[in-house]
Amino acid sequence: MSQDEIVKIRSPPKDLDAITAEEDRCIFPHFTADTAWELGTRLRDRLRRASTKPAVVNITLANSTQLLFHCATGRGTQADNDTWVARKRAAVLRWGKSTWFLHNKYGGNEDAFRAKFMLGDRAGEYAIHGGGFPVRVKDVEGIVGVIVVSGLTMQEDHEVIVEVIEEYLESLKNTKA
Repeated sequence: MSQDEIVKIRSPPKDLDAITAEEDRCIFPHFTADTAWELGTRLRDRLRRASTKPAVVNITLANSTQLLFHCATGRGTQADNDTWVARKRAAVLRWGKSTWFLHNKYGGNEDAFRAKFMLGDRAGEYAIHGGGFPVRVKDVEGIVGVIVVSGLTMQEDHEVIVEVIEEYLESLKNTKA
């Protein structure tokens, strides 16, 4: 793909209310392995149109480590991408918010984040960099899954998930009409 063919990912909001509004717009009517497959393949396709850099897409259930979808968008990902996936996933599971929300809430200051939650040596288990996103289902308390993208900028890792979820949810409305 040439630079001329790249379709940029929009910039995410930095205001906490706006980020919360994004998360509130991205609530699913249901979530199954088929949903994860559809989202994962859409994310892979969108990421390939957005950048020549490789990224990892990972979708898991929240109540276990059950993996529903995992792929690289192209050649060149590293084992470190999977470490970032695990750290972003852990942050979403513990705090129930996107890692982009956590990043902006603490101004990207990992020392302040570590101190606030008395993480000490465990701080490395969590990442407050964009790209971890909670899966919520209408009328279900808590999160049911986590979507993680790792490989682009933290802003792109976050916002590509939002773009794809919004597109997917809109497609559900259109099939009912």
